[in-house]
Amino acid sequence: MSIKKKLSVFFTLLVLCILLANNTLHYIRSKNRLIEFNKKEITLVTEEIAYEVENSKNSASYMENRMAQELRTASIAIQDSLPADYHDVSNDQLKRLAKKLMISHITLLAPAGDDIIGVKSSDPKEINMSTKEWGYWYTSFRQLLSQQTITTKKGVTLPHFWSGPIEVASSNPNHIDKWGYYYDGSTNYIIDPYFRDRHVLDFEKRFGPTNVMNRFTENLEGVLELTVFNPKNFGKRNQNVYLNGNKYIKIKDQPIWYGTYTYRNTERDKKSIQEVLKTGKSQSYLDEINHKKVLKTLVPIKEKNTPAYVIGVVYDYGLIEKELQQELIKHLLLSLPFIFIVLIISFIFSTSITRPIKHIMEHVNQIAKGNFGKVLNTRRKDELGGLVANINHLSHFLKTYVDDLKKSQEESEYHAYHDFLTGLPNRRYFKEQLNRRLIESKEKSIRHVAVLFMDIDRFKDINDTLGHSKGDQLIQLIANRIKECLPSANSFLTRQGGDEFVILFSDFTPEEVKGITEKIMAYVQQPCYIDNDEVFVSISSGLSFYPEHSTNLDTLITYADVAMYASKRQGGSKVSIYHDSLNKKQAEKVHIETRLRKAIQKGDIDVYYQPKIEAKRNVITGVEALVRWNDAELGFVSPEAFIPIAEEAGLIQYLWEVVMKKACSQVSEWNKVSDEKMTLAVNFSPRQFQDPVVLVNEIKHFLSLHRFDPAWFEMEITESTLLMNAEETIKALHLLKKYGISISIDDFGTGYSSLSYLKKLPIDCLKIDRSFIQDIQEDYSNSEIAQAIISLSQSLKLEVIAEGVEEEYQKAFLMKNGCDHMQGYLFSKPLAAEDFEEAFLNS
Repeated sequence: MSIKKKLSVFFTLLVLCILLANNTLHYIRSKNRLIEFNKKEITLVTEEIAYEVENSKNSASYMENRMAQELRTASIAIQDSLPADYHDVSNDQLKRLAKKLMISHITLLAPAGDDIIGVKSSDPKEINMSTKEWGYWYTSFRQLLSQQTITTKKGVTLPHFWSGPIEVASSNPNHIDKWGYYYDGSTNYIIDPYFRDRHVLDFEKRFGPTNVMNRFTENLEGVLELTVFNPKNFGKRNQNVYLNGNKYIKIKDQPIWYGTYTYRNTERDKKSIQEVLKTGKSQSYLDEINHKKVLKTLVPIKEKNTPAYVIGVVYDYGLIEKELQQELIKHLLLSLPFIFIVLIISFIFSTSITRPIKHIMEHVNQIAKGNFGKVLNTRRKDELGGLVANINHLSHFLKTYVDDLKKSQEESEYHAYHDFLTGLPNRRYFKEQLNRRLIESKEKSIRHVAVLFMDIDRFKDINDTLGHSKGDQLIQLIANRIKECLPSANSFLTRQGGDEFVILFSDFTPEEVKGITEKIMAYVQQPCYIDNDEVFVSISSGLSFYPEHSTNLDTLITYADVAMYASKRQGGSKVSIYHDSLNKKQAEKVHIETRLRKAIQKGDIDVYYQPKIEAKRNVITGVEALVRWNDAELGFVSPEAFIPIAEEAGLIQYLWEVVMKKACSQVSEWNKVSDEKMTLAVNFSPRQFQDPVVLVNEIKHFLSLHRFDPAWFEMEITESTLLMNAEETIKALHLLKKYGISISIDDFGTGYSSLSYLKKLPIDCLKIDRSFIQDIQEDYSNSEIAQAIISLSQSLKLEVIAEGVEEEYQKAFLMKNGCDHMQGYLFSKPLAAEDFEEAFLNS
C-alpha cells in the first residue's frame, strides 16, 4: 500500500475507531433499556394472567355450586318422571329425559354385591361401570344409600344430594364432566345426572384466563406463547389413573393448567420452575427453540388460598435484536459523512507529500509487472535522480535475464513431457492426458476409453546385434509407422521408454480399437531398412478399457501391460484384451447365481406365508407370500443375499412367477374351506416395472389361471418403484386398481418419501417399516414416526398395517393409535404351507 493510501487509511481508521466505540456504547445502553422494558412488560402480563387465574378459580367454585344446584333440581325432575325400580326404566327413556331437561346424560347407579355399578344410562359406556375403586366418590355413594350425611370435603353437599367436583370421566377419558348424585330412599337406585364438555367448559372459555392469554399472544408484539405450569407434575411422568379399563389424568394433576407449550424445553424448564418456586424470584434464559431464538421467562405465583404455580412467557428475542440492529445501522449511517470528510482531507494531505515520488513508483510498478526495457527520463541531480538511473539499469538487466530464463524454461518443459529420441509425449504427459480423457468420458458420456500397450518383440536381440545407434533408428522408424496408422482424432501416442509404446483411444468401440491395433501390427511387420540392413520385427499388444476393466488411471495402464505380457507368453505378434480375475466375493456371487439358476430350473424354490392379523378381533385377514430357498449345497440362503443377485442377473421375474403360481393356488384352496377369506400379498420388484404393460397382463393371467378374485389380491411395491418409468408405472397401477387389485406401499418412510404421490396414485394401504416399530420402547418412546404414519394414513383415508411387531407393548401402542392390522413374530414367523395349515387352519 502506498504512503498516500496509508496516511489516508490511518486517519480514516482513527476516526472510524472513535465512532465505533461511541456506537458500541450506545448499542449496550440501548440493549439494557430494551431488556429492562421487556422485564416490565412481562411483569404486567404475568400480573394480569395471575389475576385472571385467581378470578377464574373463585368464579369456577361459584359456578360449580350453581351447576350442583341445577343438577339437584334435575334429579328431582328425573325422580318424578321415572318408576321407582330401575328394572322398569329403559336407556332410551333416559336419553329422551336428558334431552328434555337440557343435561348431557343420566345414569342410574345401584348396589351390586360389594360394588355400586351403573345399571341404566343414556351413555352406553356408563352401563355396568364399577365404582368400587373410586375412593371418596364410592364412600359418598354408600353414605347416600344409607341416608347419612355426606362427609366428603370435595364437591357440594345438599339434602339427599352430593355433587362431585369437575373431573375427567373414568368411563370415557375423552370427556370432562360435572356429576350430581341424588337418593332419598324412594327409589332402588341413585339418580346421576351430569353435564359434559360444552356445558362444563363454556364458563372456562368465557371467563377463564385463556382469552386474556390469547389476546396477549395475538396483539402484544413479541409475545409468542404464555403457559401456566403445574409445578407439582410438570416434567414428571403422567400421574395416570386406571379405572374401568381406562387411563386418564386428573385435571388438577395435568402438567399444564392453561395456555400452550409448543416451545418445549422440558428438562431446563423443569429445573427452572423448581428454582423459581424455591427462591421466589423470576428467571429468564435465551435459547433457540423451534428454529427461533427466544427469551423464556418463568415467574412464580404464590397466593394464600391456592397452590403455587408458575407462569411462562416466551418472547421473540429476534425483535430485540432487530431493534438493536436498526439502532446500530442508523448510527453507523450517521457516521458515514464524518468518515467521508476525514477521508477527503487525509487524501489531499497525503497527495501533497507523495507527489515527488509518484512517477518513480509508476515506473517501478511497470517493472514489477514484467514490462522491462523502458527508460525513465529525469533532469534531477539529487538522490531521486540517482535512484532513477539505478532503476533504468535494473530494468535493462532484468529484461535480458527474463528472456534467457523463458527460453530455458520452454526447453526444459518440452523435454519434461516429451521423449528425446522420438519427440513423442512421454509417460508423464500420457498420464495427464489419460486423466483428462477419463474426466471427459464422465462429463460428455464418451462410450469407451482404451489403453493400448505395445512392445517390440525380441528388441534386445536386435539392439545387441545391430548396435544401439541402429536400435535407436529402429525405434524412430516404428514410432513413425505407428503414427501413420492412427486416426487423426481421439488417439494419442506416447513412448513409455525402451521399446514400449502406449496409445490412448477415446470414443472408439472395442472392435474399432482392436481393428486399428491389428492394422498397426501388420504395418510394423513389413521390412525395415536401416542403412544397408533389412530388419523384420513384430510387436505384442495388450488392451484395457474404461470403464469395463477399471476407472483408475494407473490400474488401466497396469491391466494393458498385463495383457501385453499375455500376448508375449503366447508367442508374440498378438493382441490380448485384459480379463479380470474374479476375487473371492465375485466368485461367491457367481456361485450363488449359478446355484439359483439350477434351483429355479429344478423347482427348488419355496414359498412361505406370514399371516396378517386384525388385532382387535384377533383374526387372520390375509397372508404375505415370501420366497425362500434352501439349497442342497449352500444350505438356507437369506433373501437379502439372493434377491439382489436375482435382480442383477435378470432372474427376479422367474422367482416372482414361482411365488405367483404357488401362492395363488395355495391361498385359493385355503379360501375355499375358510369361513373368512384371506387376502394374498405379493412383493413386486422395481425391475418388473420396466415394461408395465407386460406386467399388468402377466398378473391378470396368473389370477385368471388360478381363479383368484382380484379383490383378494394385494400388490406390495416399494417407494423406489415409483421412480422407474414413472409415467408408465402410474398408468399400470391405475389399470390394476381398476381391475380390482389393492396396492400397498411397503417399507413406507425408508425410501423416496415424497408425499405427493400418496394423493395422485391409486394407493390403498401404507405398511409401516419394521425399523420404526422396533424403535418403539415399552414406555412408548421413539414412537413419533410410527404415530405420524398412522395419522397420515387416517387423514388420507388409507389403510395402515405395521410389520415387524414382536412385543405386546408394540401391539398395544398400535391399537391405541388406530392401527389394528399387523404382522410379525409376535403372531407368527413366515411358515411353510403345511406348517401354516397346522398352526391356523386345522384348529
